[in-house]
Amino acid sequence: MTDAARPDDGAGAGKDMSPSTQAVWAGEGEYLVQAATQVPVVYSCAYGYPDVDSWLDVALGRTPGHIYSRNTNPTMRAFEEKTRILEGAAAATSFATGMAAVSNTLFALLSPGDRVVSVKDTYGGTSKLFLEFLPRFGVRAELCDTDDHEQIEAAIAEGCAMVYLESPTNPTLKVLDIARLAAAGHEAGAVVVADNTFATPINQNPLALGADLVLHSATKFLGGHADVLGGVVCGSPDLVETIYHYREITGATLDPMAAYLLIRSMKTLALRVRQQNESALRIAGWLQEQPAVGVVNYPGLESHPHHDIAKRQMRGYGGVLSFALDGGFEAVKRVLPRLRLAHRAANLGAVETIAGPPATTSHVECTPEERASMGIPEGLIRYSVGIEDADDLIADLAQALDVA
Repeated sequence: MTDAARPDDGAGAGKDMSPSTQAVWAGEGEYLVQAATQVPVVYSCAYGYPDVDSWLDVALGRTPGHIYSRNTNPTMRAFEEKTRILEGAAAATSFATGMAAVSNTLFALLSPGDRVVSVKDTYGGTSKLFLEFLPRFGVRAELCDTDDHEQIEAAIAEGCAMVYLESPTNPTLKVLDIARLAAAGHEAGAVVVADNTFATPINQNPLALGADLVLHSATKFLGGHADVLGGVVCGSPDLVETIYHYREITGATLDPMAAYLLIRSMKTLALRVRQQNESALRIAGWLQEQPAVGVVNYPGLESHPHHDIAKRQMRGYGGVLSFALDGGFEAVKRVLPRLRLAHRAANLGAVETIAGPPATTSHVECTPEERASMGIPEGLIRYSVGIEDADDLIADLAQALDVA
C-alpha cells in the first residue's frame, strides 16, 4: 500500500471528537516540524534517502514516506488526512481540481463494456463525462430522473459497474436517498460513488450511509475563500489506491501551496457552514414569498419534494439554493446586475455570496435544450450564500427583484 492510501488516524483529533474540532486539528500532527503550529508548504520535487534499501522500502510502500511530489507530498498528505478523518474514511487521495477527482475516479474504475448509472441533473462537467467522453471509451451511462428512485433502482438492477450519485445536486438542489441507492448498488455488485461537494462533511457523510467513495470539489466549501483549486476522494484503501495510481500516472496532482490553503481554510469549515446553513434557510423561506419568483429549490424547506430524505440523512441543508424567475433568462439578465452583495461568477461555497445562472456556471458546457432535458430552466439563478448577515442579503435581493 502506498502512502497515498495509508489509513492512519493522524494526531490531534479522533473519531470521538466533533467535526468542528476535527476540522481544526485532524491530520496535522505528523506534519508539524521544528515546533511549528502550522503545516509547512513543502516544495521539494523529490525526496532523498541515505541508501538504496530504505529508498526501495518507501518506493514499494513498505514504509511511509515520499519519493516524488507528483505522487505524494507532505503538505498534500496533511490535507488528505484532514478530509479523510472528517469523512470517516480509511484512505484519501487528492487532485488538482474537483473535475480531476471526478474524471480520475471514473476512468480509473470503469472499463470498456461497463455501464454506469447516474441521474440527469448532475453537475454539468460530470454530465459531459457521461454523455461525451465515457462513450468514446466504450462505457455506457444511463442517466435517470433524479426524482424517481424506483427508476434509478430498476436501472441499477439491470446490472452496472458503478452507481454515481450527487446529493444535493448542482444546481437544482435535488436530494437522493444515498442509503437506499447504495444498497441497490451493492446488490448489483456496483461501486457506489457520492459527490458531497454541496453538503460538505459537516452536513453529510455518504460513507456512513453506505457509499463506497465520497468526493469533493475542494475548490468550493472546503477551500471556502475562492482562491484555491483542488479535489479529493475518500473511501476504502483498495479503491483509493486504484484511483491514486491512475492519478500519479496521469499527473493531476494537487499543488503544495493549494494543499496548504485548503488546510488553512478547513479550520473554519464548521463555522462557515453553520452560518451558511442558517442564512440559506432564511433566504429560501423569504424567496418563496416573492411574486417574481416561481420556484425555490432548497432541501431545508418543508415544501421541497425531498425534504424528508434530507432531514433523515443531513445534519444541515447547505449554503446553496436556487430560484427560478418567472420572466426567464431576460429576467435573470435584469436582476443579476442589480445585486450589490453577490459576485456574478462561476463558483460557489465562498465566504462571499455568489450568484449566476446555469448557462454561465454549472452547465455552461450544455445547450439550452440539454439543460431543459435536465430540468434546469433558463430563468434559474444559483445563489451560493456567503457568511454575510442574512438581513443584508435579503435586503439586497429585495431591491434587485424589484425589476423582475
